[in-house]
Amino acid sequence: MSLQYTKKVMNHFMNPKYKGEIKNADAIGKVGNPTCGDIMHVFLKINPKNEKIEDIKFQTMGCVAAIATSDALCMLAKGKTLKEAGKITGEQIIKSLGELPSIKVHCSVLGERALKKAIEDYRKKKV
Repeated sequence: MSLQYTKKVMNHFMNPKYKGEIKNADAIGKVGNPTCGDIMHVFLKINPKNEKIEDIKFQTMGCVAAIATSDALCMLAKGKTLKEAGKITGEQIIKSLGELPSIKVHCSVLGERALKKAIEDYRKKKV
């Protein structure tokens, strides 16, 4: 079975703008999918005054869709408040990419979960 990816998906995969790690990140979200083996880390740098995401990076071990959705997630979340970013859904991530093969939709959910875990991590550290 061959998978057809859009040009937008392939561009995010081949030229990810947000790939990397933030040293001394304010928050980190880690998730994995045991079924397919994808592992994702999301790093956040947050402005404490307005809780806006000033910087966001990802490290993902996974397939084309996992890496492309990770990059798209970061693009959607950067500059948003934690409250706004916490509402980003897997559907929105896919929509920003045009589309994904149905067998790869779980990758967008992985991104959504990683961001939510990073936000939880930040909230726990603030208490």
